[in-house]
Amino acid sequence: MIRTAGLVLVATALGCATHADRLAEVREFFYAGHLDAARAVVDKHLQRRDTDADVLKLDRAMIDLAAGRPQDAERTLREVRDAFDHLEQACAVEGAAAMLTDDNRRAYAGEDYEKILIRAFLALSNLFHDGGDALAYALQVNDCQERIIQSGAGPEEENPKLSYKRVALGAYLYAALREETHANYDDAARGWARVVDWEPDFPFGRHDVQRAVYGRHSQPGNGVVYVFALVGRGPYKIETAELPSTVSLLIADRILSHTARHTVAPTVAPIKVPKVAVMHNEIRGVQVFVDGHAAGSAATITDVGQLAVQQYEAIYPQVLARAVARRAVKKGAFYAGKEVLGVANHSLVNVGMDLAGILWEATESADTRCWGLLPDRIQVLRLELPAGQHRIGLRPTGHSGWLGREESAAVTVEDGRNTYVLANFPTDRLVGRILVSGAAREPQP
Repeated sequence: MIRTAGLVLVATALGCATHADRLAEVREFFYAGHLDAARAVVDKHLQRRDTDADVLKLDRAMIDLAAGRPQDAERTLREVRDAFDHLEQACAVEGAAAMLTDDNRRAYAGEDYEKILIRAFLALSNLFHDGGDALAYALQVNDCQERIIQSGAGPEEENPKLSYKRVALGAYLYAALREETHANYDDAARGWARVVDWEPDFPFGRHDVQRAVYGRHSQPGNGVVYVFALVGRGPYKIETAELPSTVSLLIADRILSHTARHTVAPTVAPIKVPKVAVMHNEIRGVQVFVDGHAAGSAATITDVGQLAVQQYEAIYPQVLARAVARRAVKKGAFYAGKEVLGVANHSLVNVGMDLAGILWEATESADTRCWGLLPDRIQVLRLELPAGQHRIGLRPTGHSGWLGREESAAVTVEDGRNTYVLANFPTDRLVGRILVSGAAREPQP
């Protein structure tokens, strides 16, 4: 009995290091504003863990974007986008290996919300680089989510992805870019209408539609500033024990052990599955100031935390079914081995094989790989301002008022043109720098 307990403890220790554990250090440095340290940790893990490479690159892209290196961020995001697209083709060899170990053996192809948001952040990054591909990336956001939703339909099964909430950010960026042409207002109006349909609580949507319908980007002599804020600490995955399924499997294997020719290793180690966790954020939004005067508050265009939880819950039965099936395969493999070897139920060989089965099952870890530096919410405020130099101030707000200090950046507004501002407030302090489109940037290392 002592030997059994010792084996289980050793096995559990072998399976306890998850991607969530490795991500914790990166998140801690990033939220504290230590971008160089966060990037160093990511680069260290990139050298050691091939299976984590793509999600680590996503986190590196967020670090680069916050640090004022949008071109680097765009390059990395494009690389991961292409890798995820390639990995959507299921690999039979990896699937078999995952059944014998756990899902960490699979090449990570990204969660659905991650694939969609890669396109959104590609568009945002490009706006602060040269803007030439931002429209194409914005269109990819909508195309990607429609393709993902259609892919969820089986031959004779209900499609769980039909319940997915659409990401309105792509449509918002598309409409803003089409409106800036002063000639494609019909396209802009359709884009704004999608925003209203997909994000009905967005307070500026109906006004945006009306403005495009009447064909006015801005008054003569004015330009438009779009202030984007990445607010709050975003979702990530944690490892949890699926206790009801574990108990059910234990009952089943005990019944089988008493009725079949051979015993089945008892389900001692819990079935481990990943869950999406959403953090409590004190920060709720960002107040925007223009030349020292309050101009409004940014509003949520995409609730990333809600999106991640909602989409993952829709496919969670499939995740759980795969975990239970894996346990059944492992138990079946040992049962077949006993059958072939003719192992007697009360022999030492039988006890040893059961202990080995417990050890095998206990080494499983949930697949907690994820894009760990996403914000909780993406917010935006559109401002029409006279052409010329302005100072845009940003101050984080909570439930009961202002939280941190105001941060500001100089902005040049051009007549009839769009200017974009981006800031990252995971907590009550700015992380990195405020990005301004068209502004002179520091040389990139």
